[in-house]
Amino acid sequence: MFFDFSSAFNTIQPRLLGDKLQLAGVDHHLTTWILDYLTHRPQFVRVQGFESDRLLCSTGAPQGTVLAPFLFTLYTADFSYNTPSCHLQKFSDDSAVVGLITDGDDREYRGLIQDFADWCLRNNLQINAGKTKELVVDFRRRRHSPPAPVSIQGKRTSTL
Repeated sequence: MFFDFSSAFNTIQPRLLGDKLQLAGVDHHLTTWILDYLTHRPQFVRVQGFESDRLLCSTGAPQGTVLAPFLFTLYTADFSYNTPSCHLQKFSDDSAVVGLITDGDDREYRGLIQDFADWCLRNNLQINAGKTKELVVDFRRRRHSPPAPVSIQGKRTSTL
């Protein structure tokens, strides 16, 4: 299952990130610097020499910066999963659940997907179910009906 987040870097909640960094043992001064960097950032739009009013933004990480993917990785570091038959693979804002289903028993795989979706909700991350895709590779010699589609937050994902 290849997950797609909606505006991943824009959804970082500085307060939650600060709590996660403290729990991970990050130096208090570094945590304070990161939170200062993420909060009260002035933003405006400039078009043909005209500027909009400035708004202060205190959510997300500035797009196009080197820190945005790193901060998102830190933000999501508290969810991990790895067993011989299932694991969650993450790289910045890309995440995938890889599962080996034996004898039709997909409970661990589906449970991991549900746990990840629930964790995303608790951390204000929105999974874009329309762009989240499931790839099923079946090594059995006989044809079998495909597995039931996976639903995330009430929406069915598509299978590649």
